[in-house]
Amino acid sequence: MCGSMAFFKRKKKKRVCVIGLDGVPYSLLLELAKKGIMPAISRLLDSGHLHRMKASLPEISAVSWTNFMTGANPGTHGIFGFTDLKKGSYELRFPNFLDLKKETFWDILGRHGKKCIIINQPSTYPAREINGVLISGFVAIELARAVYPPSCKAPLEQVGYQIDIDTLKSRENNEFLWQDLSKTLAGRQKAFNLFWQEDWDYFEFVITGTDRLHHFLWNAYEDESHVHHQKFLDYYRRIDDVIEKIVTAFRMLADDDERLFLLSDHGFTGIEQEVYLNVWLEKEGYLKFANPTPQDLKEISPQSRAFVMDPNRIYLNLKEKFPQGCVGPPEKRALKEQISQKLEELEYNGKKVVRRVFDAEDVYSGPYLSEGPDLIVLSEYGFDMKGSVKKKEMFGRTNLQGMHTWDDAFFWAKKEQDKDLSISDLAEIILDKIL
Repeated sequence: MCGSMAFFKRKKKKRVCVIGLDGVPYSLLLELAKKGIMPAISRLLDSGHLHRMKASLPEISAVSWTNFMTGANPGTHGIFGFTDLKKGSYELRFPNFLDLKKETFWDILGRHGKKCIIINQPSTYPAREINGVLISGFVAIELARAVYPPSCKAPLEQVGYQIDIDTLKSRENNEFLWQDLSKTLAGRQKAFNLFWQEDWDYFEFVITGTDRLHHFLWNAYEDESHVHHQKFLDYYRRIDDVIEKIVTAFRMLADDDERLFLLSDHGFTGIEQEVYLNVWLEKEGYLKFANPTPQDLKEISPQSRAFVMDPNRIYLNLKEKFPQGCVGPPEKRALKEQISQKLEELEYNGKKVVRRVFDAEDVYSGPYLSEGPDLIVLSEYGFDMKGSVKKKEMFGRTNLQGMHTWDDAFFWAKKEQDKDLSISDLAEIILDKIL
């Protein structure tokens, strides 16, 4: 029965527990542990190994969490961003869990008779059948379609479970943000209480409020005089308490911490400037629109050779791929090299803006490679890449305070890993501990 509090007399077996902290950078976690803000994390650091880890490219949750749960890259699993284009058009679509082309590692566990309980996993909406319980995280629209089995909906509603904060209202109202973060985290804790006592083999618990806090109030941590600095620290103290509760409960079931893991899906840093890449493409002559105030990519001109999809994906306007395409196969490589070289020279007030431009063929592999972007732009810290077609200036600012980073995610494990970790490596590590 879903959410039963009946106690199972459970024999020792290979259970794995994973705690996810969305958008928490390696550097921040280390700093908060050293400052005594997160004593439970500090004790884990003393008893295990904190690894600095690379996120996905692009460094966004929709792709990074999908890399995590499949152990693959977008060329294999088919998810390239929060948004995509309908095949053969410039019309926007929003891929979801039903678009995933590769099985997750909990699908593999299910085939081996292993029961999984997964709470608040991003990019799994609408929830689909697994051997166990799945509660989808963002972007999930309604709880009824965010849970499997459906019988879990009622007990979650009874404890006031909330999928996510109201991001639009929270972005404009700091006090509401704190209230909604607290309410959402309380609901997560109650969901943990509901499901922990079931007889499971794999348990995953993800907190996403950290990502929201960083987007809206990253400056509250960096600036100790900020009016919300103490609340920022207090929120992390509360998260540390949640982690301690889960770790303590897990140790009652396991002989040691060898099957306990913590991770984030990307890092974070403060924003100096947002960078509107479609404006740059227009200024350089690679992109044109049918009118001077375009609303979306459907207004692209046939003369365009490239365009950007949020946040930092550059697509060549290929003849065989897009209806207004003008770039043929012979031009493709030279055009990619030209755009990459120019972008890597871009500066803002004497500062380098772009760290590197990746050729998708070098970082993606698999049957869906051709459906994705041709280039992925990795910025220097502080320069937040955007794909808006409505902007007229290349640089600007909104009220967002924090941006994602690629090479500052974290992974904690009891044993030290002997390689440079990427988030797509974790599925194999987890499976090895349970099968």
